[in-house]
Amino acid sequence: MMTPTQIPRSPRRIVTAGPFRFSRNPLYVAITLLYLGLTLAVKTWWGVVVLVPVLTTMHRGVVLREERYLEQKFGESYRQYRSKVRRYL
Repeated sequence: MMTPTQIPRSPRRIVTAGPFRFSRNPLYVAITLLYLGLTLAVKTWWGVVVLVPVLTTMHRGVVLREERYLEQKFGESYRQYRSKVRRYL
């Protein structure tokens, strides 16, 4: 059985074009902004409070694991990409 952070197919290359020029995790940034926007649109305070532990869990449980995997898989080319592009914004 696959865990939520497992990748079904191994990545073949590092994508550096499009939104990946600005952020190593553009999907997570987009989802966070969408969530925050919806929270503000419905004028609720608890959505912002819940966002903090969700982002902390996502960072520690998903993003850091992905970064370790990519560094093991791609080595120096990933380290160079990581040094040029921010993790989030």
